[in-house]
Amino acid sequence: MPSPTVRATALQAALLLAASIPLGQGPAWAGAAGSRTMPATAAPARAGIPPDAPPDEGVPATAPEAGPVIVLRRGDTLAGRLTKAGVTRIDAHAAGQALAALFRPDRLRPGHRITLRLDPKIPGRLLGLDLEVAPGRAVLVRRGEGGGFAAEEVRTPRLRHLALAEGMVEPLGLFESLRQAGLPPPLALQLSRALAPMLDLQRDLQPSDRFAVAFERMRDPEGALLGHGELLYAELVLSGRRIEMWRHAPEGGAADWYDEAGRPARPAFLRTPLDGARVTSGFGPRRHPILGYTRMHRALDFAAPTGTSVYAAADGVVISARTERGYGRIVRLRHPNGVETRYAHLSRFARGLRTGQKVRQGQVIGTVGATGLATGPHLHYEVRVAGRAVDPARAKRDMRPEPLRGQALAAFQAERRALRRQLAALGGRDEIALAP
Repeated sequence: MPSPTVRATALQAALLLAASIPLGQGPAWAGAAGSRTMPATAAPARAGIPPDAPPDEGVPATAPEAGPVIVLRRGDTLAGRLTKAGVTRIDAHAAGQALAALFRPDRLRPGHRITLRLDPKIPGRLLGLDLEVAPGRAVLVRRGEGGGFAAEEVRTPRLRHLALAEGMVEPLGLFESLRQAGLPPPLALQLSRALAPMLDLQRDLQPSDRFAVAFERMRDPEGALLGHGELLYAELVLSGRRIEMWRHAPEGGAADWYDEAGRPARPAFLRTPLDGARVTSGFGPRRHPILGYTRMHRALDFAAPTGTSVYAAADGVVISARTERGYGRIVRLRHPNGVETRYAHLSRFARGLRTGQKVRQGQVIGTVGATGLATGPHLHYEVRVAGRAVDPARAKRDMRPEPLRGQALAAFQAERRALRRQLAALGGRDEIALAP
């Protein structure tokens, strides 16, 4: 086993290497850095300096004043930009070592801003630097009384606000309409995906339809925007038909959308297990395209380009993901009440998919292909109930997800009433602060 001295030397070398790697070109071994927060009153540890080293002279007793700001560009290295700004190489590497304790230098990206704090009396001497990692989160590196550098993480308090985006469905489609109404693109995409199993977003939505979406905004104590939280509520008026959905996470369960009675808003099974596909062969007798004779086709076939994502039609557990005769690459999923779904002729399985794994409705389980007995790329989608193949179209009608009951339903209704009161308090505004 290497001695402590050898291990320490190796660690210092690794950190120095990370500090000199160009932005966007992190090494294969670089993982996500652990995050920790040091109390503001704690004495900073000395990074990269022996504990018995003599203290430096001339360290100011007060916090160093902010100096020049560096905006990182592609191809920059932390050490390179610091030395280019006039910081000595020794200080640049020592500050990089301290920063790595909370934020690895190889995770720096173009656009990151670093504020330098330089010693006004000694040219090239670095007293500290401030790195804004994300809105509301910064890592501060400071030179201590002993001359070494230490890092601490500072997080701005995130205050929740209730925001409302309202609008009309435009010809550009639901996603663009939501975005233009003020819903952040990631949340607009999330809502569009949640609605996809319930609505045909190409046919059910008309340009005159309206929507209202409640979501969280996060601000700092001064009101600056830090980001966005979760979707909370959605209302759509489609050709006069009103649909309301409430996002709720039951205790010990995953968040989902529910109607006002606590019934899951999404159907038990997706309309189709892939996007933009057309049925090329229905359920029933047909002439087999390869074998040449008529036999029962116990599935639906969807034509789609190779590589098209295939989704789990419902929540379930992976029975198997393997190659089988005739089916080619096939995924079998087990669902409640003796239901099994099969997805065949895949070009590949989703990465990490394994037997016994739980999957959520809409989760990618593979991609369309033409493996097994297939004349071209398509998905063979099969549904079995108690071992017997059934028409997937009929199976979707007969199966309903379980509603909330008992204490879970009571908790949902209390949460829904509270959000109703908050929405009423908006009073024509598009945002109000929420209690911590």
